Amino acid sequence: MRTLLKPTPTTFLVIANLLVYIYTSVVGGNFIKTSDSALYQWGQFNLYVMNGWYWQLLTSIFVHVDIIHLSLNMFFLLIFGFRADELFSSEEYFFIYFLSGLSGNLLTLLLMHPLTLSAGASGAIFGIFGACVIYLRKTFGQSIVGALLFSFLLLVMTAGRGVNIFAHFGGLAAGLIIGYGLAKSRKIVF
Repeated sequence: MRTLLKPTPTTFLVIANLLVYIYTSVVGGNFIKTSDSALYQWGQFNLYVMNGWYWQLLTSIFVHVDIIHLSLNMFFLLIFGFRADELFSSEEYFFIYFLSGLSGNLLTLLLMHPLTLSAGASGAIFGIFGACVIYLRKTFGQSIVGALLFSFLLLVMTAGRGVNIFAHFGGLAAGLIIGYGLAKSRKIVF
């Protein structure tokens, strides 16, 4: 059984997100809310990315707007991440996480206004969720329609003011595709 004390991709990512939040809090001088200067530096500001600040497509996956944003994302990372720890190798897990986060950020860059500022791990977390749910359905020989419907329901439930639905959708789509591919590539006998 894996826990927070054992080194897993989930524990590594939770610790990394916490350390980045602590760093941005110290730099910005506020532990409750990340400063605007830190968000514009390490979050994803579309205009800056279009002008060569490409690192923001990855750093923004670890930057959170405030302590509540961080807490909610880490809560869901723990829920879905511990399942992913059991299903995927560390390499597969990190591949899903980073490609899902990047996919959500690229969709944000392509479809949202150039002055959009976004941050957070939710696109990557949606990818972990999507990979797990479709992997399990496919592995057990069940219809993937249920996984797609459940994924769509979660996506709709998280939509709201201030939520980057494009990051969620992009991450979820990437996770579903990767999870499906991994399930198809494995021959599992029960």
